[in-house]
Amino acid sequence: MAKVLIVDDSPTETHKLTTILEKNGHNVITAEAGEMGVATAKLEQPDLVLMDIVMPGLNGFQATRQLSKAKETSHIPVIIVSTKDQETDRVWGLRQGAKAYLTKPVDEKQLMQVISEVMV
Repeated sequence: MAKVLIVDDSPTETHKLTTILEKNGHNVITAEAGEMGVATAKLEQPDLVLMDIVMPGLNGFQATRQLSKAKETSHIPVIIVSTKDQETDRVWGLRQGAKAYLTKPVDEKQLMQVISEVMV
């Protein structure tokens, strides 16, 4: 299946997402901050990135923008997965280049559905 990069500073959220993804046959790599996520995406070339927003340093909006603008990572779909559930956050995230926006806690069926939609 797909190689998925999870960029999230919460070990609990990273564990939850990893469990769901591995159960569904995906390989998972992780990064704990935005800067690390951008660097890891460039190095590892994952098939998909799940991006948190609220992180120290480079936030998820900034990291998503960098990934969608850089020629070596612009082909990698980004799904924002955040506790921020305001419509303005959703719109801003999509404007930064994210292909989808999910709010935590993430429903497994919904996550798998959105992953299959953005990876076509």
